[in-house]
Amino acid sequence: RTAQSTSMLRNRTLHFYGKILRPSKTNPSTINTMMFSRNTLLAAAAAFYGASSVSAFAPSTAVGNTVSRSSPAIYTQQTASRQYSSTKLNMSSSVDLKGKVAFIAGVADSSGYGWAISKALADAGATIIVGTWPPVLKIFQMGLKKGSFDDDSTLSDGSKMVIEKVYPLDAVFDSPDDVPDEIKNNKRYSGLDGYTIEEVAKAVEADYGKIDILVHSLANGPEVTKPLLETSRKGYLAASSASAYSAVSLLQKFGPIMNEGGNMLSLTYIASEKVIPGYGGGMSSAKAQLESDTRVLAYEAGRKWGVRVNTISAGPLKSRAASAIGKEPGQKTFIEYAIDYSKANAPLAQDLYNDDVGNSGMFLCSPLARTITGVTLYVDNGLHAMGMAIDSESMSDRNQ
Repeated sequence: RTAQSTSMLRNRTLHFYGKILRPSKTNPSTINTMMFSRNTLLAAAAAFYGASSVSAFAPSTAVGNTVSRSSPAIYTQQTASRQYSSTKLNMSSSVDLKGKVAFIAGVADSSGYGWAISKALADAGATIIVGTWPPVLKIFQMGLKKGSFDDDSTLSDGSKMVIEKVYPLDAVFDSPDDVPDEIKNNKRYSGLDGYTIEEVAKAVEADYGKIDILVHSLANGPEVTKPLLETSRKGYLAASSASAYSAVSLLQKFGPIMNEGGNMLSLTYIASEKVIPGYGGGMSSAKAQLESDTRVLAYEAGRKWGVRVNTISAGPLKSRAASAIGKEPGQKTFIEYAIDYSKANAPLAQDLYNDDVGNSGMFLCSPLARTITGVTLYVDNGLHAMGMAIDSESMSDRNQ
């Protein structure tokens, strides 16, 4: 910080090198190496002494952003006209996906990661088609028709993302024989057919031939608010079926119609490997299955079709689906607690936006990642790396 401190550092450093790294008089290369190392150490030491005195253990005092919107570091934030403000993506300027077809399973509104990935892919030029859960299909289609998602559809060039086609998709059914009568006769499925994974894959092949990108943005646990000790077998298996095996089935059926060099992408969560109270009902187990299956499928699909398989472990986002978990009167929702915890404890004390995941997903689906497969990519401001909650009461004296 001062000339005196710098001089003291220099003397200490020279003394260290004088004792330990005294060069041979007959070896000039040793002298050069020593001088380079000495200068490097001096610079590092000076940087250390000149650093801020703020404790490295101090948690962020701010709470997390509970609204999905675009990162200001990527684009100037546009004014939000809805609870979920729009995303604007820019990484696609260096990626050209024109002529590529992307099928995104699990898009039903504009607030989640599936939408953000779709938009990032569209911004890079890909043709976007989606699969939507039948009970919300009509609502989603009506919203698209009325322009309800227009504010969240603006691409970097000012145009709007176009979803070329929406297919009804219930990913817990592999083939028509799997659909029980109670579903066939359910009024929410009235007038719909061809919504099993096998049927949708055939319909996509008939409409587009081959596809290049397959995105699994699906998860459901009917007992997600229950601790594992209180989760029934039916609830546990339902979570695994909808959230993990659905990815396996998607690749089974879509793999044969994917072009070589294509990529399948799914979304996972840190609960797969760390305890997240409130994320129950077998959902943590399902996410662990999904990550394990990603590695196995990367090998099998890579050898069979030349297709890559990756997953993103995304940080918490207040999407509509996540907002429905554990909502109690007078309390924050589970996802709001998760966002606040992440902001207080992650290495990067900043908001996580849905387009952060969208851009990462677009990268993994692009030729830039042609050698990347079997990977769980953490997009969570580094929270996965932490082993201690720095905002804990037990750390309070160290945080002062």
